[in-house]
Amino acid sequence: MIALVRIALSRPYTFVVLALLLLIIGPLAALRTPTDIFPDIRIPVIGVVWQYTGLPPDQMSGRITTPFQRALTTTVNDIEHITANSYNGFGIIKIFFQPNVDIRTANAQVTAISQTLLKQMPPGATPPLILNYSASTVPIIQVALSGDGLTEQNLADIGINNLRTPLVTVPGAAIPYPFGGKQRQIQIDLDPTALQARGLSGQDVANALAAQNLITPVGTQKIGQFEYNIQLNNSPLKIDELGNLPIRTVNGAMVYVRDVATVRDGNPPQTNIVHVDGNRSVLMMVLKAGATSTLDIIAGIKQKVIDVKDQLPDALKIGFIGDQSVFVRGAIQGVAVEGVIAALLTSVMILLFLGSWRSTVIIAVSIPLSVLGAIIMLSAIGETLNIMTLGGLALAVGILVDDATVTIENINYHLEQGKPVEQSILDGANQIVTPAFVSLLCICIVFVPMFFLTGVARFLFVPMAEAVMFAMIWSFILSRTLVPTMANYLLQAHVHHEGGPPKSRNPLVWFQRGFEARFERIRGGYHDFLGLALAHRAVFVIGFLCVVGASFALVPFLGRNFFPAVDAGNILMHVRTQVGTRVEETANQLADVQKAIRKLIPGEIETLTDNIGMPISGINMTYNNTGVIGPQDGDIQIKLKEGHKPTEEHVRVLREQLPRLFPGVSFAFLPADIVSQILNFGAPAPIDLQIRGANINANFAYANSLLAKVRRIPGVADARIQQSPNNPTFNIDVDRTRAQYVGLTERDVTNSLVVNLAGSSQVAPTYYLNPDNGVSYSIVMQTPQYQIDSLSALQTLPITAAGNSQSPILGGIADIKRSTSSAVVSQYDIQSMVQIFATTSGRDLGAVAADIRQVIADTAKDVPKGSSVVLLGQVQTMNSAFTGLLFGLLGAVVLIYFLIVVNFQSWSDPFVIITALPAALAGIVWMLFMTETTLSVPALTGAIMCMGVATANSVLVISFARERYEELGDPIAAALEAGFVRFRPVLMTALAMIIGMAPMALGLGEGGEQNAPLGRAVIGGLIFATFATLMFVPVVFSMVHKKQGAEAAAPLETPHVAH
Repeated sequence: MIALVRIALSRPYTFVVLALLLLIIGPLAALRTPTDIFPDIRIPVIGVVWQYTGLPPDQMSGRITTPFQRALTTTVNDIEHITANSYNGFGIIKIFFQPNVDIRTANAQVTAISQTLLKQMPPGATPPLILNYSASTVPIIQVALSGDGLTEQNLADIGINNLRTPLVTVPGAAIPYPFGGKQRQIQIDLDPTALQARGLSGQDVANALAAQNLITPVGTQKIGQFEYNIQLNNSPLKIDELGNLPIRTVNGAMVYVRDVATVRDGNPPQTNIVHVDGNRSVLMMVLKAGATSTLDIIAGIKQKVIDVKDQLPDALKIGFIGDQSVFVRGAIQGVAVEGVIAALLTSVMILLFLGSWRSTVIIAVSIPLSVLGAIIMLSAIGETLNIMTLGGLALAVGILVDDATVTIENINYHLEQGKPVEQSILDGANQIVTPAFVSLLCICIVFVPMFFLTGVARFLFVPMAEAVMFAMIWSFILSRTLVPTMANYLLQAHVHHEGGPPKSRNPLVWFQRGFEARFERIRGGYHDFLGLALAHRAVFVIGFLCVVGASFALVPFLGRNFFPAVDAGNILMHVRTQVGTRVEETANQLADVQKAIRKLIPGEIETLTDNIGMPISGINMTYNNTGVIGPQDGDIQIKLKEGHKPTEEHVRVLREQLPRLFPGVSFAFLPADIVSQILNFGAPAPIDLQIRGANINANFAYANSLLAKVRRIPGVADARIQQSPNNPTFNIDVDRTRAQYVGLTERDVTNSLVVNLAGSSQVAPTYYLNPDNGVSYSIVMQTPQYQIDSLSALQTLPITAAGNSQSPILGGIADIKRSTSSAVVSQYDIQSMVQIFATTSGRDLGAVAADIRQVIADTAKDVPKGSSVVLLGQVQTMNSAFTGLLFGLLGAVVLIYFLIVVNFQSWSDPFVIITALPAALAGIVWMLFMTETTLSVPALTGAIMCMGVATANSVLVISFARERYEELGDPIAAALEAGFVRFRPVLMTALAMIIGMAPMALGLGEGGEQNAPLGRAVIGGLIFATFATLMFVPVVFSMVHKKQGAEAAAPLETPHVAH
């Protein structure tokens, strides 16, 4: 190490070049590294989407999703858990894996088993869609399409076929199908009376369609020198031609499709309606997939939209909603600015203490260089620039100054003793190489336990730890290389003035000298105070320990949260009307709700978007986790204007007022901003109570009684049951014998009803290729919904069979009864479950969770036989993260102790150093208590970090005390002198850190709330730890060595026995 300092003095340009390289490569690395809000959270999930149009949830679950999950467990490795939801027409299975999984193998295994199972699925089932995503896959922007004179069908068509295709090419963007609009397809609307009059059935029309519309190629023919392609008119080229297809002759006259049906370019009944500020529109959601920067994706999307705008109709308006890049950019800039302010503040403080601008320049130069060095290393190992890594660097600014300050301070100390500059630099650097190296190791070792965290917390905090460690390592290298080089150029040998320093006119110099004089007075006061404490050691130690012990009594009052809440000015609410409400009716009710919202939040709403009902594709259902289960659900997104009142206040007003205004409608507020969506990882609520077991009816009964009790817990909001067994249903029981008498089988009844009610898209799919835009649209044949709008209309449906002349009505051969069925079937690891979702409001998550656990324990005897109750969601993530971090704290302390033992080669001195740590913890508790900050993952990280820094200062004091003790032989005098001499560097480094953290602790920027507890914890811990280092540690040192002195003296007095 000392060789490095020699090189720095003898070959000065070497390290100047190193500094220049850092200055060049650093900014380049910073520009090329993706910027984002959070590090990439690589928790892999595979989503599997089965689609079978019209299949109700109970059947979907029994016939498709459950067999598929059973098969998964046998052939796919490393599954952590499986969740499945079966909706009407969709089955969505999410497979969560262990962190160490090879996701490529898993994909292959899932794909293979789904192909194998196709044969056991209902006829006509298509292979599932298989999607990969991770916890970072959150919506980052929405593209809204609208325009005068464009129908919803035009908008959806443009969205799917013209706009989605170019947007998908933006790297890192995942784009499901558009929400809202109407899906374009060729509709053949049957007229039941016309069919009945001609004695035809829907089945006849379907057969004619199948016989007359084919996609089979017929080949080529060679004539003479050429080979000709043969094109047959086996598939119509115009929509009208479909109407001219003959069905069959009835009474000698040919009946065409147009005689019994209307053929039109239309759409199936709409299931998903979207409004933007009250106007119908189509929304394309863009999600972030993989490690690409949010900012890059959004910029790419906006650019692509500008590029393709010319190819689209002029009337089309394209707007952007919920753009998260503003928040991300704000948050990143906030953290960067915090770092810069911290650097400036620390430099000013050092200037005050050292009173020499030259020394300050040397120290100030090493700050940006260390940060740039750290960015280069982060970029090299593939981390992104985000709140966590930049927060780590902003934290490190305070600690960085440490190495350089101590080096300069020590060089100045030697200069004052009248040595020449080079000699002072060598001696000064040599003297502190060990303590500096130990303190570097202390701060790095503290972060080792971070690597043992699991889940989301691990992906968030490991990059932060890496950032701090890299910055520290660079700072240490620079303090051995660049600092001596600069010191050699900038510092001069001290000239001793007789009778005080020369007079100066500069007011800053006056100020600094005034500060010096006062500081000396404080230092003198400290000397007397420490002397007093050393005289009454027992009293001081016991008193101090009592104060520290008493502080820990505040811990239960702190409360526990996973992460602090962030206010990004978004509100997302989920509205559910009565189960089974048709989508048009839901849209009417939501329009009223939105009017009420505009009254309750006057003048602060920027945009108001709603998304009602089930999207047309299962892909959307996979990515969208707001808890939509059917046409009775809707989501309302509210974006507030700049400078709005706190979002929390608005949410409170809406929570209170909306349920009063709309009885029978349930409202829930979901995580709205990118931060809480990532932390909730796909769940619509932080508290997720699952009642799992086979007896669903009993589970619902228990869930309802549990819900009533959970609602009474203070701090619980939006408690609701996600599933519902009350979907209105008609059971049609066909009397098979009676049907057989009139020549009908159950198959004929089924086919007639399918054509009349569900449409032919699933059972007999046929397609029409549009020659204008080259897109294939499906041809669907069904009776329009408005023709069968009463129970009697259903009973008088004619049931026809091919080749059967008579057509009895449905009521003649079947009974129709009312009943209910499941609106959604949810499973966890193949067990059916009922979920209670809840959010916290005005109380911390830890306390609410404890109360919920108590309620579960109290009602344990009521749980149906064979069922179990589990509390999941953010609660579970929080508890695992907290245990990880608390073990991390203990581990950090133990590791630090071992490290110092190795350094000092003694068991007792390190113990003296460790005694400062409980004081640091007490300081953290007090600080969090005073600022009303709950204990959270960032606060605990701050605590862990504080351990390292607090030790670093104690090491300085003790190593000096040991040197003095060996010279003086009197522990008390040694302790007093060590405290007095080290008072300035200890105070300086501690103040540098406290001032460096201050901007972060205030948490002013966008998303600044996230890391504020971290800054607060470190500041609180340091204030107490510094006091302990300067007062308590010297006293304990003198006590330990007093005893040792007595023991060492005792053996000398024993008389020697001559052999």
